[in-house]
Amino acid sequence: MLSFLMAQQTTVGRRYLRAFVSGFFVAVPVTVTVLDRFAYVARVEGASMQPFFNPEGGSKSDIVLLNRWSVRKYQVKRGDIVSIVSPKNPQQKIIKRVIGLEGDFIRTLGYKNKYVRVPDGHFWIEGDHYGHSLDSNSFGPVSVGLLHGRASHIIWPPSRWQQIKPSLPPNRGPLDTTEEEG
Repeated sequence: MLSFLMAQQTTVGRRYLRAFVSGFFVAVPVTVTVLDRFAYVARVEGASMQPFFNPEGGSKSDIVLLNRWSVRKYQVKRGDIVSIVSPKNPQQKIIKRVIGLEGDFIRTLGYKNKYVRVPDGHFWIEGDHYGHSLDSNSFGPVSVGLLHGRASHIIWPPSRWQQIKPSLPPNRGPLDTTEEEG
């Protein structure tokens, strides 16, 4: 009788293990697909996006939801905050604000040329904290192929929960070339 109970427990244990393993092998690809295609969370570190992100500085970092689905066709707007693969270090992702889109003329803040026309298939990004940011003013226009996601919400700390809406800092954005043409 004892051996019968032990055999039954072993069978039940194997069933649970089999169910767990099969569930695991379904859950992992689904999770990877969701993270790869739709959205994921990321910590914003450093001072380059202050005061919008990490306004208190120090060890407190904002955590944002990065929407990958919204940039799947490389469509961004001026003022969007985006995550890109760093042009300087492909192992690193950086988060910056889109200042200009392809075809825009930009007045740079220390780039090798004072004015730049953003080439097709590129955009111009900058950190909000001038002088504390490695951005297009350092490496030039960024290929849209490096685009990784768009920051849609601040989700941590709870006191800063908010949707992120596109906005440009004062006196930043493309130059108005219609005035010069008239």
